[in-house]
Amino acid sequence: MATSKKTVPLKRKKQAKKKVQLKLSPSRKPENLTEDEWQYALRVQMAEQTLFNIKPITKESIYGDYVVQNLNAKSAYKVAFRGKYSHGNYCDCYDFKTNQLGICKHIAAVEQYIQKKPALRKQLKTAYEPSYSSMFLNYVGAHSIKVRVGTDDTIKIMKLFKPYLNKDHTLNEKGYLQIDHLLRKSKEIQPSFVCYPDALNYILQWREQQKRQEFLSPFVIKNKLPPIKSLKVKLFPYQIHGVLFTALAGRSLLADDMGLGKTIQAIALSQLMFEYYNVSKVLIICPTSLKYQWQTEIEKFTDAASRVIEGNYLKRRDIYQENKPPLYSIISYNMAVSDIALINDFQPDLIILDEGQRIKNYQTKVAAGIKKLQSQYSLVLTGTPLENKLQELYSLLQFIDPVKTGTLFQLLSKHEVRDENNKVVAYKDLNLIKEQLKHVLLRRTKKEVLTQLPERTDQYKFVPLTLEQSELHQGYVEIIAKIIARWRSQRFLSEQDRQRLLNNLSCMRMVCNSTYVIDQTTNYQTKLTELMNILEQVIESGDEKVVIFSQWERFTRLIAWELDSMKIGYANLNGSIPSHKRKDLFERFNHDPLCRIFLSTDAGGVGLNLQAGSIIINMDLPWNPAVLEQRIARVHRQGQTRKVSVINFVAQGTIEERMISKLKFKSALAKGILDDGEHDIFMEDSQFNTLMKEVDGLVNDQILHKPDQDIQYETEAEILNEAQSTEKEEISSPHESIEDKQNLVEDDMMPEQEAVSSSVKASDFIHTASGFFSQLSQLLNNPTETENLVKSLTHKDHESGQTYIKIPVESEQVIKNVLSVFAGLMGK
Repeated sequence: MATSKKTVPLKRKKQAKKKVQLKLSPSRKPENLTEDEWQYALRVQMAEQTLFNIKPITKESIYGDYVVQNLNAKSAYKVAFRGKYSHGNYCDCYDFKTNQLGICKHIAAVEQYIQKKPALRKQLKTAYEPSYSSMFLNYVGAHSIKVRVGTDDTIKIMKLFKPYLNKDHTLNEKGYLQIDHLLRKSKEIQPSFVCYPDALNYILQWREQQKRQEFLSPFVIKNKLPPIKSLKVKLFPYQIHGVLFTALAGRSLLADDMGLGKTIQAIALSQLMFEYYNVSKVLIICPTSLKYQWQTEIEKFTDAASRVIEGNYLKRRDIYQENKPPLYSIISYNMAVSDIALINDFQPDLIILDEGQRIKNYQTKVAAGIKKLQSQYSLVLTGTPLENKLQELYSLLQFIDPVKTGTLFQLLSKHEVRDENNKVVAYKDLNLIKEQLKHVLLRRTKKEVLTQLPERTDQYKFVPLTLEQSELHQGYVEIIAKIIARWRSQRFLSEQDRQRLLNNLSCMRMVCNSTYVIDQTTNYQTKLTELMNILEQVIESGDEKVVIFSQWERFTRLIAWELDSMKIGYANLNGSIPSHKRKDLFERFNHDPLCRIFLSTDAGGVGLNLQAGSIIINMDLPWNPAVLEQRIARVHRQGQTRKVSVINFVAQGTIEERMISKLKFKSALAKGILDDGEHDIFMEDSQFNTLMKEVDGLVNDQILHKPDQDIQYETEAEILNEAQSTEKEEISSPHESIEDKQNLVEDDMMPEQEAVSSSVKASDFIHTASGFFSQLSQLLNNPTETENLVKSLTHKDHESGQTYIKIPVESEQVIKNVLSVFAGLMGK
């Protein structure tokens, strides 16, 4: 009997311990939990698994403020703890402010810290009841303002607030309007009364919006703008509606179809806000290729001054700190991310993100950095807010208003349909998303508003490969087949194999244009020959202009050489062209009748106005159909007067031919939300098996790579393709340029080189110098390192007060040698 009594509790204890050790999956919701319960538990679990250093600020009670430091991430947050499940809990981390759960891993960590200490744990039995009253922002569910009444002056405080409170102690709209009166009276009754800053800011934003609504409503009814003295252009009715919509919203997403004039609407909004709402600093963040085009448009349509912010860190810092800045400041995405602290110190009133899809991948540094920028008003411009996944739209909305956007897990749980393997197989009720966002998202299509837009025709021109191209293409297929066979057997690919797969997929596409894109030596191809035949006919038959796109800069070189030999005038845009020189290219193409061709990589695929052209030739097809539409929209847009012809070159029997019928699901997804398309969209067979289906019959549809993964790499590359000093078009990976990837391929093909001698050669010196300037450029774009460099290279003599440059050298002999060389030169 005694033995059995001891054994049973032991078994129960082991079972209980085993239950506690079960880990929740961050990607699969347990059936016994609701969505909110699962997400709440995940944050508790993260707190248990993370190493925190917790320091109480107020030590009199557990109910106070704490500093929670993540020892691994080296980040620290301030937590206000008011009790388990209390709506009064607060953390200044981003997750707490947006998840609507009232919990984050930092708050959970504080609770666990208290639970582990018996003396502190006892205090949890006593509710948090301070003497003072307060007004705070409730982050649980839909955000609201709540009033908590303390133990002192309870009757007087309740009497004051009663007419302004709902039954759950949330402040009503009448209370928002009377906030000045309520705060003043509260302080008279109880000097210790607290209104927390986030609560007051929330109320003030609401009141500002009400004032805008009151002023602009009569103009909205008439679809007429208030008088704007500094605006020198007449807008179309739909553009007037866009300006009024964005002004009312304050922070919004203008997702008009490409070519409908989002730029002029943004400029008109800026001028309206300048003249009526004291906006004096507008910051425009755009791709590098569009900086000077923005400046040109501002000069053309307004009397306002503008400046482009560029140069090294010290130069940019001086620009931000100018005493009387112009209304408009224009900067590229990468520089904006480098200048987060400078920009927030600059305090722009309105931030405009042009080509906002640059931040659609919330996991990139660009997206994370841009979302740290602060401004009262914001406007995101993009014709493609949703290309691949719902996560992209969510990322854009986070910049607009992270508080009102809600959480990603809530969005996905409402609209994703998953199978028994937890795989997304469909999206449902997409129309509800559009309804939910109707106050912050505005989209019009060309079909809706530009009834007079010239006709557009699209055609595919299929061309065969040469024997040499076919052999190369086949070789890449065989490499991919081996990698995929490994995936089939292991259901796993190493990072190296994954990268090899992506590199070889890219090479398959490159060789469809020419072997020159691969080796820069041979030039086996058919596309270029066919292109020149088309151009000869166009040049001879009239005055039409042609815009030619290719993703590969090396292929545009071949085209440029042919144009030179034929003495055809052209403008050539690629990532290596400095931003300040691009404006001249656009002007020449649009206004010089002798410039018949605009030759561009995808560096010119967004934001540019090329209506002077009426023929678009795509030498290759992007992975993403939205990128193809972006190219076409440079020509087929507002202001176009000619019929537009689109010619897409496709290499027969290759990966390009397979791509024509792929990715339709992604287009349908965007239409379901944005353009009143299908509200329930079901996917086809596994996208993992689609992209390389039936590639030359070597592999079957069970061992193929997901297009989604390729496209995620592709679009990240588009987001990050502006290097801080040079811009090279990137492919597949967000970290490597085309040149980098091609070097990987070429290195595999080349034999090992013999070791060079230790003596210094001119080529060695040039290589070293190149590396020096490259590193210096990167260093000067890093604020902290620039300051460190200045400190390390200067020395101040405290007696004389003069500052000297100090540069370390290997030895005195080095200086003697240099002086000897100079002496010799002076003597000649």
